[in-house]
Amino acid sequence: MKNNRRSFLTKAAALGLASTIPFQIKSRPKAKELPSLKGRKVLFTYGGWDGHEPLKYRDYMGDWLKNEGAEVTLSDSLDSYLDKDLMTSVDLIIQLYTMSQITNEQEKGLVEAVKAGVGIAGWHGGLCDAFRNNVEYQFMTGGQWVAHPGGVIDYSVKILDTGDEVTAGLSDFRMTSEQYYMHVDPNTKVLATTKFTGETNDWINGCVIPVAWKKIYGKGRVFYTSLGHNLDHITQEPDALEMLQRGIKWAGASKFEKTENLVNPIYSS
Repeated sequence: MKNNRRSFLTKAAALGLASTIPFQIKSRPKAKELPSLKGRKVLFTYGGWDGHEPLKYRDYMGDWLKNEGAEVTLSDSLDSYLDKDLMTSVDLIIQLYTMSQITNEQEKGLVEAVKAGVGIAGWHGGLCDAFRNNVEYQFMTGGQWVAHPGGVIDYSVKILDTGDEVTAGLSDFRMTSEQYYMHVDPNTKVLATTKFTGETNDWINGCVIPVAWKKIYGKGRVFYTSLGHNLDHITQEPDALEMLQRGIKWAGASKFEKTENLVNPIYSS
């Protein structure tokens, strides 16, 4: 009995000592600090399909941008993209303009500004279900919505890159919203994903689709998240809203920080 007790105490002491030894647990790499939006010139274009609540988002995100110190121009017209002086002067474009149509001249004004270094950020259908006939626009954004099986449902979002400044410290979370099935450029830097079940379409059971990504188009930073069918859907999940706002800050530094190489191919050649 004494030997057993002595053995137990010896093991317990060893465990206690081990727990005090430094560097036993590797700390997570510190993410790069996000740039501020203070003084950034932001063009927020909104419109298109009313179901994605462009007016509610305009008010909510517009107030947040101003509170962050950004100089915000609100526009409900795609003709803003024709204003060369405006497009040259802005640092960031936020677009919420689901479906709709854009003229060739408007598209050129937008993509040329981003190619020259203006950042662009958006969410859900406002960025990646806009202007379905315009392939250069899709080349810029990196993805296009094709389906949301089941409509508004409960689903999970998995954070992939906890070392990136946009997703550092965020945890996997649940959403009640539209789960976007998307066609995505396979060379983007994916930050978060979602897995589909076969409840609505049995042939997509187990399919994994990106939820958020960042990429470069020319010299411009592009950030997108598929979350946010309605304003309430994204504001009710703190990590979802945080990811969006961080992505906007990252894209807003496009003109002020070195152009990153974000090419991350998933296929080997």
